[in-house]
Amino acid sequence: MTGRMGICSSVADAVGNTPLVALDRLCRGLKSRVAVKLEYYSPGGSIKDRPALTALEDAEKSGRLKKGQPVVEVTSGNMGAGLAWACAVKGYKFIAVMSEGNTPERRKMIAAFGAKVELVPQVKGAKPGQVSHEDLAEVEKRAQELVKKLKAFRPDQFANPASVIAHFTGTGREIWEQTSGKVTHFVSFVGSSGTLIGAAKLLKERNPEIRCYCAEPENARFLAGKQIRSTSHVIQGGGYALVPGIYDGDVVDEYIGVSDAEAMETARKLASREGIFAGFSSGANVAAAMKIAKSAPKGSLIVTVCCDTGLKYLSTELYQ
Repeated sequence: MTGRMGICSSVADAVGNTPLVALDRLCRGLKSRVAVKLEYYSPGGSIKDRPALTALEDAEKSGRLKKGQPVVEVTSGNMGAGLAWACAVKGYKFIAVMSEGNTPERRKMIAAFGAKVELVPQVKGAKPGQVSHEDLAEVEKRAQELVKKLKAFRPDQFANPASVIAHFTGTGREIWEQTSGKVTHFVSFVGSSGTLIGAAKLLKERNPEIRCYCAEPENARFLAGKQIRSTSHVIQGGGYALVPGIYDGDVVDEYIGVSDAEAMETARKLASREGIFAGFSSGANVAAAMKIAKSAPKGSLIVTVCCDTGLKYLSTELYQ
């Protein structure tokens, strides 16, 4: 990942080195500062571009991904978009398996990169426009069928260490360098958990005193060990009430819940006050960061990530 210096040999070289922006207007009056990393600057418009590219490159080096072999992955949309453009550049056929509960913008984006989208119907009684543990289980079942039938390579983002590596060497390192080592807290909403675990490992390696937080939907605080009231919520890309294979609770200091309403309200304020156009999970991340800022020691620097662009949510209630 070489960033944006000079002429890139392909769009893959444009992954990473994303801006870190202070939210001084939104957080005016708080005794601590909040900053957010704008991951929609990467080619696929999300933080999943990092692990998508790293997973493919790692599989190529190890021989697990061979020339002409198709790639199949479960996705809510962002990992699918990342793999779709990366497969287009590298010459692999890609099939994204995703729930109908995810936004149509994501499906269209993946298809635009030349990939196939395999849509899986939501479970009976599921709310359109929301995601759930049960919907993910159906998507997983279909993905396993396709992998077996096509003899495809599956990055398996929930269990692939390459995801942690991508955020350790990329996201975490960049946060440390961009803050000149002054970051005191880091928080991330958990899907596959790669962002949280990878960045937390790097930050704690540099300074063990940095506090790292796992954010989850208020009604599905599974990793926090709380009672699950519902696994259905609007924060697409995470909160599936499961323990990802790459999750490492040893680097998580605290857990924090965010409601759908808090995520949406904060995402809207990000746009109207900071000029940052983002999605549900970005709203959840910033809402969590602001909660931390209210109780953190004066002068703390809380960092989180803007997972993707609001352009992927124009059909939802978020920006109606």
